[in-house]
Amino acid sequence: MNRRELLKRTAALGVATGIPSLLAGKLFAGTDGVQAKSAIGKTKPVSNPLTPPAEGSIPVAFPISEGAVIIDFCGPWEVFANVAVPGRGGAAFHLYTVADSLSSVTAGGGMQIVPDFTFATAPAPKIIVIPAQHGAGSAALEWIRSASRHTDLTMSVCTGAFVLARTGLLHGLPATTHHNFYRQLAMEFPDIQVRRGARFVEAGKLASAGGLSSGIDLALRVVERYFGRETAASTADYMEYQGQGWLDPDSNAAYRLRRTSTAGHPLCPVCDMDVDVATAPQSVYAGKTYYFCMPSHKSVFDAAPEKYLEAAAGS
Repeated sequence: MNRRELLKRTAALGVATGIPSLLAGKLFAGTDGVQAKSAIGKTKPVSNPLTPPAEGSIPVAFPISEGAVIIDFCGPWEVFANVAVPGRGGAAFHLYTVADSLSSVTAGGGMQIVPDFTFATAPAPKIIVIPAQHGAGSAALEWIRSASRHTDLTMSVCTGAFVLARTGLLHGLPATTHHNFYRQLAMEFPDIQVRRGARFVEAGKLASAGGLSSGIDLALRVVERYFGRETAASTADYMEYQGQGWLDPDSNAAYRLRRTSTAGHPLCPVCDMDVDVATAPQSVYAGKTYYFCMPSHKSVFDAAPEKYLEAAAGS
């Protein structure tokens, strides 16, 4: 039973009492409803379309490891799980997780997830969704590289861009990530064209989303590329998701400008995140005290402080 059927059955007892209000909604729907329908633009050609199989589900793999950020993969998961294509039997997408082993993975906030497959046993995907995580090792990188030769799209969400970048697939291409990590991505991978203020970036068979909820918008955009804007809009409506970022890849423009660190409101010099001066790790360089959001960022700064300060001055 899919989610739509489950909700329909759950709501069945309320159908009779809801009929009058449903009829009223139809009878009194004015021009707003017409405009909303026309705004879907079902006859408008979709840019960069993807071709779905004539039948069957599109396999979508989610490689996960320790620290996988839940909304990064569960947001797109819910989008793909709730796609309903008129006239198409069965689920539009087949979703599964992949990891080093079938042992439980501790995701963000302590959630325990048992992967569906290992990298050795996973079915060949047509879409790969890479969330932010800190345990992706060599097996994950090799699997992503190999599987991406045959995918329609390999996409990252948030700092999953660093995992994708480590595969080498993003070499010379544009990409984005969470706004606190623009500079770090650019410094670690100078061959990547980091797009500040992008909700998502498409680069051929690759795509990257900004932070966290941006992955939902990129997933809706993928649905649009496969099945058209009307289906994507219908999916968003069913999810009661009112974000419009999937319609505008530049809608993260608010994050384009760098925040400024001040004595009264210091930011981590590595990632620009807020710090608590009372508890934050700190270093003194050239007579000035710098505070860090985490010990690992203090370590990378201490190894080459001039590199980070030069990047801050030039960005």
